[in-house]
Amino acid sequence: MMKRSAIAFSAITATMATAGVVQATTLEDVKAKGFVQCGVSQGLPGFSNFDDKGNWTGVDVDVCRAVAAAVFGDATKVKYTPLSAKERFTALQSGEIDVLSRNTTWTQTRDTALGLNFTGVNYYDGQGFMVRKDLGVKSALELSGAAVCTNTGTTTELNLADYFRANSMDYKVVAFEKADEVVAAYDAGRCDVYTTDQSGLYAQRIKLKEPDAHMVLPEVISKEPLGPVTRHGDDEWFDIVKWTLNCMLNSEEMGVTSANVGDMAGSDNPGIKRLLGSEGDAGKNLGLDPGWCEAIVTQVGNYGESFAANLGPETPLKIERGLNALWTQGGIQYAPPIR
Repeated sequence: MMKRSAIAFSAITATMATAGVVQATTLEDVKAKGFVQCGVSQGLPGFSNFDDKGNWTGVDVDVCRAVAAAVFGDATKVKYTPLSAKERFTALQSGEIDVLSRNTTWTQTRDTALGLNFTGVNYYDGQGFMVRKDLGVKSALELSGAAVCTNTGTTTELNLADYFRANSMDYKVVAFEKADEVVAAYDAGRCDVYTTDQSGLYAQRIKLKEPDAHMVLPEVISKEPLGPVTRHGDDEWFDIVKWTLNCMLNSEEMGVTSANVGDMAGSDNPGIKRLLGSEGDAGKNLGLDPGWCEAIVTQVGNYGESFAANLGPETPLKIERGLNALWTQGGIQYAPPIR
């Protein structure tokens, strides 16, 4: 399915180039319609989730809002398209959405053969396993013969196969397209194990009938760098989404928050001046207003604020920063400088 999508996308692109069709850029399209169309999950707490009033929240949603703040000076100018793992790439390739911000792993195949550009990493993750505590299992190496629930159309299935094969263990996969279907099947006892990115396990556990009856095993079996995605062939839009995330990371590193950004705008620090647009050409280089990054921090917050509000210890997920701490604080989150 993924190969056919890639071939179809390449064929469409080649045909249009041969025909001399001149397409509007994504930025032009977004400005013309007045909003950013953002592809998100079908409901993953902490990343992209909606409430009973249809309001979306999460770190992936904050990326969408930040892009809107950068382009329009208004973080509310976003519309959301909930997508399954199977649907997400076709929706981006076809132009149904402008950016995909949906807990998506950056891999070589996706970054090349599928015609996609990953703009950075907004969450460093790794695949894990969740089981019922009464199963008596303390390690993933004790799972031989288990029935394992997971999503179709993800790197999770491939990692699962690799792990069990490498450890000479048998297993039965029970796969579904929608994340809520996986959660329901696991909660109903149709499988012994639920596997996905560890962040997803913590997020989905709070949906279970008895969350405290389940535990995440210690093994992390893969690298899962998650981040926003754009289409190949539009460097201008790719740069905007990439530097939106970099703005949020650099703002945290420089101590610029939604609470103090007004005061920081008068700072004598050259780096902060460039960040907030009172010096340099960062906005001009992106085709945006000088205050593009200031608008992001004012309306959405810096990366640390987004993490704390959606995933951190004061939220139901209670996830520590870990690898997602700044490089200056023991993590690996690191953004190139705005200069």
